[in-house]
Amino acid sequence: MLARALVQALGDQGHGVDWVADGLEAGAWLRSESPDMIILDLTLPGRDGLDLLRELRAAGSSLPVLALTARDGPGER
Repeated sequence: MLARALVQALGDQGHGVDWVADGLEAGAWLRSESPDMIILDLTLPGRDGLDLLRELRAAGSSLPVLALTARDGPGER
């Protein structure tokens, strides 16, 4: 699984990593934590990652986000 590989690789490089696998959990986690950045899968179970990103930006967050996705449509890139 890509998420586990990313968690392992970033942790091996000395970064503190928290992993949340569900979009609903991610929203709650982001409201209670203050990460330096997030790596966001746009296709999350429970809640779409793109909706989560829109909510962050609408709330005025300038948190850096690296978006990962398997979506490949021209409008989705």
